[in-house]
Amino acid sequence: MNPVEIKDLPGLVGTEVGVSDWVQITQERVNMFAEATGDHQWIHVDVERATREIGGPIAHGYLTLSLIPFLGQGMLPVTGVTRGINYGSDKVRFVNMVRVGKRVRMRQKLIGVEPKAGGMQIKNECTIEIEGEDKPACVAETISIIYGG
Repeated sequence: MNPVEIKDLPGLVGTEVGVSDWVQITQERVNMFAEATGDHQWIHVDVERATREIGGPIAHGYLTLSLIPFLGQGMLPVTGVTRGINYGSDKVRFVNMVRVGKRVRMRQKLIGVEPKAGGMQIKNECTIEIEGEDKPACVAETISIIYGG
């Protein structure tokens, strides 16, 4: 998408603003996430047991969610922004598990824009898709605030 000005954002509500490239979910990424968060549940990090009991290890749901900033970078370039902050989420659903070795990508749709705290609050619907599967991994409504200079 071409860069837009902050004042033009309300006109884009309801628009899909981008689709990311595919990113492979590796066991190394899952293990690093487990180290960073302390979540070492066997379904994520014990490859042998996970393979035997559930067909292979799966990524943490919150690992999938944490990919949103990375996958969304550059999807909706806004000119004149001096800073942006993550404000939160209204809704997060983990709809399908992501098996290690699969690739994911994100579709982002702008679903709300309104003035907030001296800036502009932006709400996006972020859908993390799994390559070759009908059900997405995660659907989240994320909120950020951008400020212009």
